[in-house]
Amino acid sequence: MARIRKQQQQNKHCNVAVYIRLSKEDGNEQSLSVINQKKIILQYLENDFKEQYTLIDYYIDDGLTGTDYYRPAFQRMIQDMEKGNINCIVCKNLSRMFRNYSDQGYFLEKVFPMHNIRFITVSEPKIDSFLYPEALHGLEIPINGLMNDRFAAKTSRDIRDTFDTKRKKGEFIGAFAPYGYQKSAENKNKLVVDEQAATVIKNIYKWFVYDGMSKQGIAKYLNEQGVLNPSAYKRKKGLHYYNPQKEICDVYWGASTVSAILKNKMYIGTMVQGKQKVISYKVHNVISVPEKEWYIVPDTHKAIIEKELFQKAQYLQLRDTRVSPQNKKVHMLAGFVYCADCQKAMTRQKTKGNVYYYCRTYREKSKKLCTKHSIKEQTILKIVLTVIQKQIALLTNIEEMIQTIHTTVQYHTIRTQSIVEMKKRDIQKVNDAIDILYEDWKKEYIDYEQYCRLKLKYEMQIKQIEQSIQNNLKNSDTVQKELEEKQNYTDEFLKYHNIASLNRSILVELIKKILIYENNSIEIIFCFTDPYIQKIE
Repeated sequence: MARIRKQQQQNKHCNVAVYIRLSKEDGNEQSLSVINQKKIILQYLENDFKEQYTLIDYYIDDGLTGTDYYRPAFQRMIQDMEKGNINCIVCKNLSRMFRNYSDQGYFLEKVFPMHNIRFITVSEPKIDSFLYPEALHGLEIPINGLMNDRFAAKTSRDIRDTFDTKRKKGEFIGAFAPYGYQKSAENKNKLVVDEQAATVIKNIYKWFVYDGMSKQGIAKYLNEQGVLNPSAYKRKKGLHYYNPQKEICDVYWGASTVSAILKNKMYIGTMVQGKQKVISYKVHNVISVPEKEWYIVPDTHKAIIEKELFQKAQYLQLRDTRVSPQNKKVHMLAGFVYCADCQKAMTRQKTKGNVYYYCRTYREKSKKLCTKHSIKEQTILKIVLTVIQKQIALLTNIEEMIQTIHTTVQYHTIRTQSIVEMKKRDIQKVNDAIDILYEDWKKEYIDYEQYCRLKLKYEMQIKQIEQSIQNNLKNSDTVQKELEEKQNYTDEFLKYHNIASLNRSILVELIKKILIYENNSIEIIFCFTDPYIQKIE
């Protein structure tokens, strides 16, 4: 690497460091490319540098902003300076070395002189701190540094504005697509499904919601199957992905990774961005942003998980479903059983071969705050199964009612459309009357006062008709929505028509809470509000 230039020595031997920086905001500017910067500096050393020198190394920061003091190559160069390995630094111009006005002053006026470093720029403004030291104390260098700083500030604002615009439109602007997706080959701001990773995502939701596996259990199972975690998967796909929050880039899954996947709205087709930001264009520390300031745009890409399944996963995560480290699955009733009086989740305990549920407040906090509410697990399961079977029996008799409602709604929809069309024709008639009224005024059949009074009357009629149209459409939508709710309720229960035993999947589908009273009576709160309760009673 060392290159020696043998000329008559005018000064001490120079151990030269060549610093090159190219940032993303430079775009495709050829004059600033790494190759061209290197070419320009080498031409200067060959043709214009008078002293004998050894080129120690190239220090290249590619794709990094000059406002950041912690650039890897820049830091390596400073370390070599402090070790005494270099005594001369050459770069293309000041903006390649600094875009931060305060950093420029600190290094040029303090750090470099303290280490006896000769600093040279080969393009305007040209600097040689040994041959022309007075230039550093004039106005040109500080003014140039201030202009570079302001340029960086403006560029940062422009980039942020561009990114914010893209975020508002639901365009993906991240460097790496979320696990389960990849950037479209045709449009880098569009996400498409990565089928291999999407299969893992679907399994995670299925195992958690329907199979009752804990997050830690899911992580262990994935590790046992040799499935790479999201970070390792991206690196295997050839992406230069690095998570700065993890010191060691391992390939193993953890419960936190599973939890993050179960909470990520990106998997239902909703674009979520802007969860973090840097403090400023000079301070690149990343801070969290309040959720109300996130950019959330629904239906921007193909969903991997259905919204209904996603909501079930969110609700389950709010429940108390702790599991021992030895088990991969939670118990069937975990997260469902609550004390009816204090509303706290009940605790499960084995006693003499039987499993009981007790009020956690009574057992763990104070016997004065609540009562025992003890009940056998088998008793709960038996009652829940019986109630579901009875509910299904009732709903079976209502299927005929559903068909009647369907017919009624269809009639109501057709009638609404007919009314709306008729009222639109009425509006046209009134508008025609206003046109005739205008002609009568122009021909002086009526005076201006009469014209204004009658025109106002017609306009009020139009507003009333328009409001009537809106009311009819709203009523039609309400009827349709009620039918859909009733149909969803019925469908959820009737698909378990021949149920003979319970499993966690059924509980997740149908039940929100099971409340236990002190007298061993049970109240079951279903996921759907019973739309037939008045009719059944």
